[in-house]
Amino acid sequence: MQYVTLNNGLKMPQLGFGVWQVPDEEATPAVEKAIEVGYRSIDTAKVYANENGVGSAIANQNVPREELFITTKVWNSDQGYENTLKAFDASLERLGLDYVDLYLIHWPTPKFDEYVETYKALEKLYKDGRVKAIGVCNFNIDHLERLLDECEVVPVINQVECHPYLQQAELKDFCDKHNIYLEAWSPLMQGGEVLNNSVVTNIAEKYNKTPAQVILRWHLQYNNVVIPKSVTPSRIEENFNVFDFELSEEDMKEIRGLDRNERKGAEPSEMNKR
Repeated sequence: MQYVTLNNGLKMPQLGFGVWQVPDEEATPAVEKAIEVGYRSIDTAKVYANENGVGSAIANQNVPREELFITTKVWNSDQGYENTLKAFDASLERLGLDYVDLYLIHWPTPKFDEYVETYKALEKLYKDGRVKAIGVCNFNIDHLERLLDECEVVPVINQVECHPYLQQAELKDFCDKHNIYLEAWSPLMQGGEVLNNSVVTNIAEKYNKTPAQVILRWHLQYNNVVIPKSVTPSRIEENFNVFDFELSEEDMKEIRGLDRNERKGAEPSEMNKR
């Protein structure tokens, strides 16, 4: 496993395991398998409705809690200062934990203009030692600028959709400048057409790896934190086996040339669902 050091000094596994769209009852065996394979970072959220399943998997493992890095998120309908504090307590209870390593705002939902107050609640949780680090998801540059202007703690992470067809170069440059790691959700474009792109398949053939492994390796070398998701045991293992090869600069350049600014998910400034 490779680790990154966040801007508050906390170490985080660069490759994590995501459980978006995994039903609660399937989350337990999937997370157990992920931990068995070697994953130490697990990414869930209130809205995924599987925090109980994730918590059960953690409780069933013999891995010390301090070796695990657990992330969860406050959902849009729970935003606002007091609501966020209550939502955090509920997430902690479902997970069966005393603290989480990383707590994130799931979307800025700019129409409701609550993300600054929500982030101030995250700052309180951080100062109280109930979370080890705080950050955001799906924040554009203007949303981040406002947090930097109006809040005290610089987010450690901005978790956004990112894959070879949506590389987020401008946003990544901004995050790098402010020592905020970009974390990629949907890193394989939800198993989309990028896996069949000839550039990716040719590179995969060269290294005797799968297209998914090539893309995950690209994320690691692009200095993203990355959280692939799967419930298939063989694929959970496959996605983890990306530390035994390295893409050349030419490979990286070819993949960089695939950017189309093509999203699978919502544009953050337009996502106001509660």
